[in-house]
Amino acid sequence: MKVTAEFVTSAAGAAGFPGDRLPEVALVGRSNVGKSSLINALLRRRIARTSGAPGKTRLANFYRVTRGSAPPLYLVDLPGYGYARGKRDATAEFDALTLDYFGRGDGAAILLIDCRHPGLENDRVAWQWLRAAVPSIALVATKTDKLARGERIRALREIESVFEDSVLPVSAVTGEGLDELWKLIDNLANSSYPHPRPSSPSRDSRRRKPTAVHPPKK
Repeated sequence: MKVTAEFVTSAAGAAGFPGDRLPEVALVGRSNVGKSSLINALLRRRIARTSGAPGKTRLANFYRVTRGSAPPLYLVDLPGYGYARGKRDATAEFDALTLDYFGRGDGAAILLIDCRHPGLENDRVAWQWLRAAVPSIALVATKTDKLARGERIRALREIESVFEDSVLPVSAVTGEGLDELWKLIDNLANSSYPHPRPSSPSRDSRRRKPTAVHPPKK
């Protein structure tokens, strides 16, 4: 299926978010979990910048995507957590930007878990926060190509046990799970935005503004 995509903007806060009200699915995860590589694999081009040094993404990056005849949506690459080099400002920036993004009262998020490190505390904290603050969420395990078959099976079982939810295994290298991930993205976008997003939601329809994330540092 044909996929067209373009980078639209990077934003440090709500004032910089796109205003066209398209459905959005945000990718959330620890630094170096492979968000940018996964976006490139999904979009079949090197559109998202990747880095060997964790913690480089400090802005929300918006990619406008159209797949086949489906309506367009945004894939949003949010800053990673868990790598601040001992600096509190990185955690504060993650908190402020994430609160701005999810504080709008709607949305969908995919928490990415490195399958080599199942059950880390900061991932568990992020999942608990997302469950409380975001209408539609899902779990995806990245870098499955890094594990042997037996290790992979054990890791996925541990993730599902710790997070008490199903997990989709994917690999940006081999392409495993990418078709299923597109179906998951479509389902999240449709369930979160069954109709065009209102520009001024009524008071009754607004969700409680989420509180700070503060995932533990490494």
